[in-house]
Amino acid sequence: MPADASSDTIRTRENGTVTTDRRITAVVETFPVAGTFTIARGARTQATVVVVTVTDGTHVGRGECVPYPRYGETIDSVCAQIAAAGDIADRATLHARLPPGAARNAFDCALWDLDARRSGRTVADLAGLATPALPQLTCYTLSLGRPDAMADAARAAADRPLLKLKLGGDGDAERMRAVRAARPDARLVADANEAWRVAHLEDLLAVAAETGMEMIEQPLPTAEEAALAGIARPVPICADESVHTARDLPRLAGLYDAINVKLDKAGGLTEAVELARAARARNLEVMVGCMLSTSLAMAPALLLAPFADWLDLDGPLLLARDREPAIRYDGGHIVDVPAGLWG
Repeated sequence: MPADASSDTIRTRENGTVTTDRRITAVVETFPVAGTFTIARGARTQATVVVVTVTDGTHVGRGECVPYPRYGETIDSVCAQIAAAGDIADRATLHARLPPGAARNAFDCALWDLDARRSGRTVADLAGLATPALPQLTCYTLSLGRPDAMADAARAAADRPLLKLKLGGDGDAERMRAVRAARPDARLVADANEAWRVAHLEDLLAVAAETGMEMIEQPLPTAEEAALAGIARPVPICADESVHTARDLPRLAGLYDAINVKLDKAGGLTEAVELARAARARNLEVMVGCMLSTSLAMAPALLLAPFADWLDLDGPLLLARDREPAIRYDGGHIVDVPAGLWG
């Protein structure tokens, strides 16, 4: 696999004007994780991202994505999609040529960034979005582990008021109780990553209510989610793996109380905004989430903060190092987004 998958110099048409010397590159980068990041599907010690750069010869835009095997994506497949996308002048063409997913996300965000740098305006302004006020509270994720280890991690995160527990099925009742005992002051949410089964669902939801969880993310595998229609929900249930774009929402009616909007699933900021607005129109709560990635991926996702009940944009906090310039965090809050980063 090449680390740099580049198109030849191509010609594009924007607003009736021919622009030459646009160059599109997709570069693979890795960032070490601070320790090990573990969820129900496995453990990771590094984050591997693809960064798309688009230039018109004067201005440069960037976007970052994380290929995710759960959705049939690999580094190779995403780089191949980007390289094959060809002569793309605008986001409408991009969305017609690439499906929702990581490749389109990086490309979409790079085009937004390029437009902002050309125009001297922010992406928020160009997209008709409110600029998020800072600071913004984000979840801080506790990796899946033994109940006592997760309790220790919760205590070590005393300056982070909103914790997200990664769960894994067996032992989850003990994990939830241990973290709550360790942090009686914290707001808690949890993500099962499809690890629960229907037979245990109601008992585990009862423990979630007992321990004050604000919501449970994707408890059941997508193939079993129809069971959610027939149960009482003492805490809200949030769709993650089950929802990618606004077109998924009608199918999920009556099953979920909230959705997790991620740019890598939706295929970019453009589609993610549409999904967040559609969810709000259906009176669904919204989490804005991320993959394990750097500040370059957090910056466009942060623009969705006005739609969000919960932000889960802690990717850089889980890394041993971030890119520069980087978003600045103070405890569990996003406090500054440097102007040179994105948008």
